[in-house]
Amino acid sequence: MAKTSASPALTAGNMISEITSGQFAPVYLLMGEEPYYIDKVCDAIMEHALTEDERDFNQLVCYGADTQVEDVISNARRYPMFAERQLVVVREAQALSGIENLAIYTDNPLDSTVLVLIYRGSLDKRKALYKSISKKGKVLESTPLRDYEMSRWILDYYNSLGLELEPDAAALLGECLGTDLKRIEVETSKLLKNMPEGSTRISVRDIELNVGVSREFSMFELTRQLSYRQTQKALRTAAYLSSAAKFAMPAATAALFNHFYRILKYHALKMKNPRPLASEMASLLGVNPYFMKEYDAAASNYPLPQCMKAISLIRDYDFKGKGGESGEASASQLMMELTTELLCL
Repeated sequence: MAKTSASPALTAGNMISEITSGQFAPVYLLMGEEPYYIDKVCDAIMEHALTEDERDFNQLVCYGADTQVEDVISNARRYPMFAERQLVVVREAQALSGIENLAIYTDNPLDSTVLVLIYRGSLDKRKALYKSISKKGKVLESTPLRDYEMSRWILDYYNSLGLELEPDAAALLGECLGTDLKRIEVETSKLLKNMPEGSTRISVRDIELNVGVSREFSMFELTRQLSYRQTQKALRTAAYLSSAAKFAMPAATAALFNHFYRILKYHALKMKNPRPLASEMASLLGVNPYFMKEYDAAASNYPLPQCMKAISLIRDYDFKGKGGESGEASASQLMMELTTELLCL
């Protein structure tokens, strides 16, 4: 019954659609390191499986560390009282000792019970429990998004809300809020409360005013300035960023590496196809087509040999930023040295 090849967003969306229409699987395995979609599906089940009056006698929520497998099985095998079904939710199921023994129940679950296992991490797919739930129930595997995937996710999320978000604004949000999907949802909710009623287009300025971030001094802006070799602006931005109390050299080098790796990939793709469509190139690079002009300029300003040197430099400074052979240099000094050397290539 269960399929895990689809994206977490699509799988969760399909599950929630079925749940809200009254279709319930006997067992749900909601697993992974990213809780956003797991929480969405679990919330939908808890809202729709039972009415408020039915929950007193037919809903049980327990935690893996405080529960025995035998108790979960016993509770799951009970019949509902004055209701069509009962709901058993096991949170932090990864802490449930002997969890594989749950296969005794999931091999033949009751249709009148909805058993939900919330598992932080990944249940072993080679073993009986996972295989059993895959046949009899539903599986959602929610893995964290990578940094380079965030702009696309944010754009899709805003589109699902009926909002048009400028690509620059999506990139800025992704940089400042990271890959925490719940935080993006919360900040978006705050943003919309402060926007004029009926607003459908969200700009960088709206993000700066309502989320409390600034494009002018951000890694997003620094990589753009490096792409265009805007020396003075890049040095000023690097100085500002590296002087911040929360500045971390490894995070900075990670962002720079991702940027120059895309430029390197751009060169490789151009070698295969000298005249690709901008939309195809953007898709292969994993960026919004809006940013292709920047990558065209970056590839021109950093030909293949310089691009490879840039990546080597970034790796060296990443090592230094983590305490390797940096001498007495501070993180701020290392950042300024790296920025200067990138501009001089």
